[in-house]
Amino acid sequence: MEAVEELTGYPSILDGRVKTLHPKVFGGILARREADHLAQLTQYDIPAIDLVIVDLYPFEATVAQTSDESAIIEKIDIGGISLIRAAAKNYRDVAVVASREEYGSLLQLLQDKHGATDLDDRRELARRAFAVTSHYDTAIFQYFDGDRGDLAFKQSVPGVLPLRYGENPHQRGVYYGHFDSVFEKLGGKEISYNNLLDIDAAIALMAEFKHDEPTFAVLKHNNACGIATRATVLQAWQDALAGDPLSAFGGILICNHPVDESTAAAIDQIF
Repeated sequence: MEAVEELTGYPSILDGRVKTLHPKVFGGILARREADHLAQLTQYDIPAIDLVIVDLYPFEATVAQTSDESAIIEKIDIGGISLIRAAAKNYRDVAVVASREEYGSLLQLLQDKHGATDLDDRRELARRAFAVTSHYDTAIFQYFDGDRGDLAFKQSVPGVLPLRYGENPHQRGVYYGHFDSVFEKLGGKEISYNNLLDIDAAIALMAEFKHDEPTFAVLKHNNACGIATRATVLQAWQDALAGDPLSAFGGILICNHPVDESTAAAIDQIF
């Protein structure tokens, strides 16, 4: 392992703001593996770099933890973003991993292919890398933009859940966001777009009831089959089902409290 300072001949300067921004680093990443570029690498004693792994400064985490603007500004990564973009641009010859969430995938890839990557692998890594950099830049813009919103509409939502189908079975549907962090799916088929509409309608309906008491809602095709607020989750389920037990089949069942084992067992007996 060779430190960047040893490669560039310059120390990390300006309180760490400048470390990797140097031709000896970016030349090795951006050089195409063709005669002219390789000759220039040799001429200027620049080693070719085939793999770039980056873990960006935690900008979003810093914004969430402090309002100190000087601390937030220092977490705007410059060199890391530049390394990612350079490597992703030269994906034909360089592999890039832009976040620690991808480390496991890279390790598996290298193990499966005995330390090698092919062009399709590297292009996919580049695709993922640009997803990281675009999300990072969006977070920075939103911090500076605040509540103004007069320059552009920018959102970046990590997390993708492929849906069983879209509005119709032949259509594709995708949910963006971390579904599992909001809901606990107890059973049934994979979520479809129409299921999401039912879930949204169920939540809106349940909002009309007491939030601190167990409420169970049963919906199908955006129509309420039953809803009940009771002292226990099991009682709420039983009374919600009693509203229209026939139409409940194939519907969405939503509860605002954790479902205990006895209630889950009661549901399983019917569905």
